[in-house]
This record gives sequence, structure tokens and C-alpha cells, in this order.
Amino acid sequence: MSLGLCLAAQDGPMIVPKTQPQSDQQSQQQDQQGQQPVNGDDDNLQTFKAQVNVVNLFFNVKDKHGLLIPNLTKDDFQVFEDGKPQTIKYFSTEAQQPLTLGIMIDTSASQTRVLDIEQESCAEFLHQVLRPKDMAFVINFDVDVDLDQDFTSNVRDLTRALNKMQINAGVGGGPPGLGGGPVPTTPRGTLLYDAIYLAADEKLKNEVGRKAMIIFTDGEDEGSRLRIQDAVEAAQKADTICYVILIADRGFYGGFGYSGDSDMQKLAQATGGRVIEVGNKQDKLKQAFDQIQNELRSQYNIGYSPTNNKLDGTYRKIQIKAKGGEDKVQARQGYYAMAKD
Repeated sequence: MSLGLCLAAQDGPMIVPKTQPQSDQQSQQQDQQGQQPVNGDDDNLQTFKAQVNVVNLFFNVKDKHGLLIPNLTKDDFQVFEDGKPQTIKYFSTEAQQPLTLGIMIDTSASQTRVLDIEQESCAEFLHQVLRPKDMAFVINFDVDVDLDQDFTSNVRDLTRALNKMQINAGVGGGPPGLGGGPVPTTPRGTLLYDAIYLAADEKLKNEVGRKAMIIFTDGEDEGSRLRIQDAVEAAQKADTICYVILIADRGFYGGFGYSGDSDMQKLAQATGGRVIEVGNKQDKLKQAFDQIQNELRSQYNIGYSPTNNKLDGTYRKIQIKAKGGEDKVQARQGYYAMAKD
């Protein structure tokens, strides 16, 4: 299954959808969420209807030791947009709200010795984290970007897609994008930025509620037609938290190490996620999954109507402060003020 990425000479990146329609279950879920009334401190807060001009923020709070802090209330927080204080209108804890996950796995040559532990550990993670109303999809990227499993809550189907993945260090064979093909003037090896962009723009942008992308990679991009900033912007516009599991066999690099962690830090910090380095150790990968699961199931949700209500497409910086000083808020850094379809 493939999605196509094409570049317009004048207009920049465009996505040409070639995906199957989303499942009836997910469509019904979205309809139901959109019709729920929104009450101030309701713990069962549902996703706001798209046409309401509300900024919706999912985030974690940690103490100085990095431990998650539960049981905070709306009065424990202040929200600022472009430095101006905002009035919090909605607040809830999000342990039960449905979750949409994008699993992104690097299958380029540098991952040859770690792919097996990624497949095994990721399957175990999905068994633990996915609940009946949750959805996930699986993408692998190397010289191509391929959708291995579309949205489903069936862990068996997701595991089957994971287990079918193989290392591919050859030359892509289809049109550029998700399903990929050769790019005429650029060597291709790991289309990391293209993959993130496509997952955000074609798969996650139109979904509602809590969304996260978990990206397994060494952070090295080779041959993407898009830049890291394009990937970051797409993830922000899709309101998607990005967790990057930095996994690599350092021996592949001949002892010289790798440098992709810098761009991955930009992506994670901008979207409210984290970079977790595991090297090639399965026990560290398991610990990373445990951390991500705990964070996804311990989120707070704040909603506010911005005092600047212009939907002009500009980027707005957001800051959430926890009253009391030392506690750290892990949240996305901003959003694009765009009208919803």
C-alpha cells in the first residue's frame, strides 16, 4: 500500500492521497467525539469539534527527578500564547481518551543488526498499550516509504506487518513518497524526513483526539526531498506528539558515531515528545517503551480560546507553566493558526 509525494515546481510540497478510506469504526468514533458536549472540568472531556476555535494541548508534568506528577488541577497551570496569558476553559486528565499511534520504523542498511529487537519489542508494546478504541498504523522507511498496515486496533495485524519488514538498502522503484521511487539527482538511503511528513500529513492530520508518532531510527536522513523543518511543521499541524527512539548499531559507523540526534531533538521538543537513546540494547528499548506508555497514559489536557483569534496560518508560540516552580511541563512549543476543514 502506498501514498504518493510529489513536489510542485511553484507551490512546494503536496501530498496526493492514495490510501484506503478509514475504517467505519474510526469514522463512527470521530463522529461521536465531535458531538460530545464540552464541560469545564469533566474527566471524560471529548475532542472539541473542528470548527470551534480552541487550542487543545496534551502534555505531561514531571518533577526535578523526571518522575510524572499526577492529580494536578486546572488551577495548577498557566498558559501563554506569544507571551500573552490565556484563559483555560477546559481541563481534564486523559488516561482513558482513545489514542491514535503511528509506528515508524527505519529499515535502511544501518538498522540491519537492530531490526529484530525493534520488531519484537514494538509488538510487545502494542499488546500492552492498545485498548479497544485505540488505533495504530505501521510505516517502514528506507529508500522508499511504505504503509505496511493502515489504521487498525487489531494487534495481530499490526504485529504481522512488523514481522514482514526487511532491510532494504537498494534503489526505490516507484513514484517518490510513501511507496517511493528513485529521485533523479539525489542519492537515497533513508527517507526519514519524508516519512515523518507523510505520516503526519496523510495519516494523522485528519484524525481527532490524542495522537502520537513513535519513530525508530538512528536519526540519519539521506535523500529526503523535504527538510527536517518540513517534517516538524507537518507534525505540528497534525497536533501529533513525536517520540524518537534513537536506536543504532554504532559498529555500522566504523566507530565514528552518528549525528542525527540533533534534528530528532528539534522534532521531539517542538511537538511535546522526547528522544530516548537505546543504542542496540533490548533492555533499554523495553525501558523506553515503558516510559512512553506511562507518559501517554498520564497526560493532562488543556483547552483555551486564544485571545488572538485570527486564523491567518501564522505560527504561535505556546508556554504552559506549572505553578510552584520546579516542575517541568513536557508539551508542544506552538501551533499554526489555521482554519479547520
